[in-house]
Amino acid sequence: MSVDSVNTNMGAMIALQSLQTTQTQLGVVQKQVSTGFRVADSTDDGAAYAIAQSVRSTVGALTAANQQLGGVQGLLSTTQSGLNDISNTMNSMRDILVNLSSGNVSADERTNYEKQYASKVTQIQTFIQDADYNGKTLIGNVSGSNGSFSRVAVARNESGSSYGIATFSGSALYNSIAFTTTQLGSATTVQALMTATGTFINQQNSVGQGLNTVGSEINYVNNQVSYNNDKIDALNSGLGALVDADLAKESAQLTSLQIRQQLGTQSLSMANSAPQSLLSLFR
Repeated sequence: MSVDSVNTNMGAMIALQSLQTTQTQLGVVQKQVSTGFRVADSTDDGAAYAIAQSVRSTVGALTAANQQLGGVQGLLSTTQSGLNDISNTMNSMRDILVNLSSGNVSADERTNYEKQYASKVTQIQTFIQDADYNGKTLIGNVSGSNGSFSRVAVARNESGSSYGIATFSGSALYNSIAFTTTQLGSATTVQALMTATGTFINQQNSVGQGLNTVGSEINYVNNQVSYNNDKIDALNSGLGALVDADLAKESAQLTSLQIRQQLGTQSLSMANSAPQSLLSLFR
């Protein structure tokens, strides 16, 4: 086939193919530069994009779990404060009971001690009723009965696995230590309340056990939140390595392709003008 043809311009065809290839590559690079992703959607790399979406879902689920755990952190801290105030108040109540257990206390003194004890019981009632966080409580309200309490389950990870948060029956405590004037009026009865197996000591020990439990739960939740954050960071790091574009490299590639595009356009223009030279042969 003659190269001197106005019907078939091979130079223009080659220049056009080269220009189209450059423009295709330029489109890919421009997409990476504008989005910041090497894999922005499934058309870039379907397998990598599917993995990336799974990782993003896991990160979102872990973030949601940490939000739930964050709410529990506030609830546990409030519960700890309430139980700590109850414990401190019961220490003062024990001092009063020791005075009431003495047979050497006068009637007026006993009446005053009984009033002091009743005031402390009212304080404990207040601590129990006010130990709520965002409308929730792990202690419960004081009622006429001990009430029924069950563990509270909170999502701790991306799979929705739960961690059980124990509750403390404030109602049972209050009803157990709200002694009558008849009980407090007898030194012998008061002494029995404070023995190793006595009602008051048992309840004081239960508050200590409650503080130990809530302290362990706070540590667990804090550690779980920290672990989830570390896992989120690791997942995001892996995700970045999988789908993020190397912007420094792509920037250099973009400049190179833009120059190639300009040269390709000029080459196509020159190839298209080549048949014009054939006119000189017919002059």
